[in-house]
Amino acid sequence: MWILIQIGALLARFFKMTFMPPPIVLTFAASDPTGGAGLQADILTLTSLGCHALSVLTAITVQDTVGVEDYFALDADWIADQARCVLEDMPVAAFKIGMVGSVAAIAAIAAIVADYPDVPLILDPVLASGRGDELSTDDTRAALLDMLIPQTTILTPNSIELRSLVQEDMGGADDVSLELCARHLLDGGCEYVLVTGTHENTVQVVNTLYDANGMVRSDVWTRLPGSYHGSGCTLASAIAATLAHKMAIADGVREAQEFTYESLRAGFRPGMGQYVPDRLFWARRGEEQ
Repeated sequence: MWILIQIGALLARFFKMTFMPPPIVLTFAASDPTGGAGLQADILTLTSLGCHALSVLTAITVQDTVGVEDYFALDADWIADQARCVLEDMPVAAFKIGMVGSVAAIAAIAAIVADYPDVPLILDPVLASGRGDELSTDDTRAALLDMLIPQTTILTPNSIELRSLVQEDMGGADDVSLELCARHLLDGGCEYVLVTGTHENTVQVVNTLYDANGMVRSDVWTRLPGSYHGSGCTLASAIAATLAHKMAIADGVREAQEFTYESLRAGFRPGMGQYVPDRLFWARRGEEQ
C-alpha cells in the first residue's frame, strides 16, 4: 500500500493530476529530541505513508538513543486545549496515542476521543523505554485499563507491556499465555490486540492479532540484529495510517508491519545507543536506483 502511495505521488508530478487531500491523523505523544521515537516518529511515519499528521504534545522528555533520563508531563488542560483546537478546525480519520505521562492526561484524552466514537483509535501502551526506564506508574496503567482501552480499536503492546497491563488482574501473568492476556484486554473493551513478539525468546519474531473470536492473523518476521529506538511508535502510527486510508483491519495491520520491518531493516545508528528506524527508506532507495 505504501508503495502505491509513492507511485501515485510520482504520477501526480508527471501528469499534474489532482488528488484528494491526504487523510488526517491526530497523534497524542511525548516529544523525543532524538527523533527516534515519540511524536517525531509518529509524524515521520504518518507523512511517509501519505497522511497529514496533527500532533498533540503530552510530555517533554530528556533522552538520547541510550535511554530516558527524565520527563515532564504537560498539564492535562494544555493537552486538551491543543486537541480541541485542531479538532474544531479539521476532520480526523484516525487517532494514535503513545506516551501520555499522567492519569489526568489519560482522563483528558479519554474525554476527547469519546466524542469521536466512529474514528479508529490505535493505542501504543508506552510503559517503559527500550532501556527499561519506567514511563508509567500503577495508577497510569490502571487509568489506561479503565478509560482508554475500552475505547481502543487496536492495542499494540509488546509481550512485556501486555503482561504488565494484566498482571494485577491475573495474579502475575508471567506464566499465562499471551493469548489469554490478550483475551483479558479484549474483555475489557478494546476491539483488537496486536501482540508483538520482539521480546519473546523465539528464533523469529511472531506478531499476532486477536479479536473477541480469537486469532485473526499471525505474521512471522526474520529477527533483525540489534535493538531499535521507536519501533513500537512506528508500528502503531503505521496502523493508524492504513486505517486512515480505509484499509480493512487485518490487511492494514499486515501492511503496517511490512512498513515497520522495512524501516527497521534500513535503520541506522546515529549515536551510542539503539538503532533508529529509517521511515523514509523508500525515498533513499529511489535515489540509489
